[in-house]
Amino acid sequence: MREKSTFRSLAGALAAIALLALQNMAATAEPGAVKIIAFGDSLIAGLGLAPEATFPVRLEAALRAKGHRIEIVNAGVSGDTASGGRARLGWALPEDADAVIVELGANDALRGIDPAATEAALDGLLADIRGRGLPVLLAGMLAPPNMGAAYGEQFNGMFPRLAEKHGVLFYRFFLDGVAAEPDLNQSDGIHPNADGIAVIVERMLPIVEKLIAAARPARTE
Repeated sequence: MREKSTFRSLAGALAAIALLALQNMAATAEPGAVKIIAFGDSLIAGLGLAPEATFPVRLEAALRAKGHRIEIVNAGVSGDTASGGRARLGWALPEDADAVIVELGANDALRGIDPAATEAALDGLLADIRGRGLPVLLAGMLAPPNMGAAYGEQFNGMFPRLAEKHGVLFYRFFLDGVAAEPDLNQSDGIHPNADGIAVIVERMLPIVEKLIAAARPARTE
């Protein structure tokens, strides 16, 4: 019992620290900038990368280079599953967010979690975000081939289904053009290196611009 209590206390402290960090970022944000929360796992957090090479930082730089007043907040947690993401959404999504990029599911597939459980968690997460009136870009995942055809069909199919159900923007595969490319991945063969992140940003840029366009009218409603 004492171990469980200690764990809960530690989890609460970490949540408070993370929330404080998000609040501090909000306080230093550029006035008038569209704030997009990049919400996901290690692919968002930038496991193995220098801070300046992570997806949120590189995406923000690319958008600013195109003239957008934008802030991309890194709300990635390495190892997070869809259910874990939903559990922390309440404190990880700041009140002044204008839009959200959701990238979750890779760890679910790697751990062989029942796709029905993953879909239920993502369904609830998207409903929660949309309930706040925020536009969303859902970045899909593909199951590893070694999980088998039946698993892959159920897992891969959930993302377009959920995007249609919740009326959100959809990018089929976050690692498109990068997965299984040795030169674009770190030594683990799973996480993109800096060059891989550059490819992801370049490919996702057009649909993220659509997300920005959707966020701007929503701010005035």
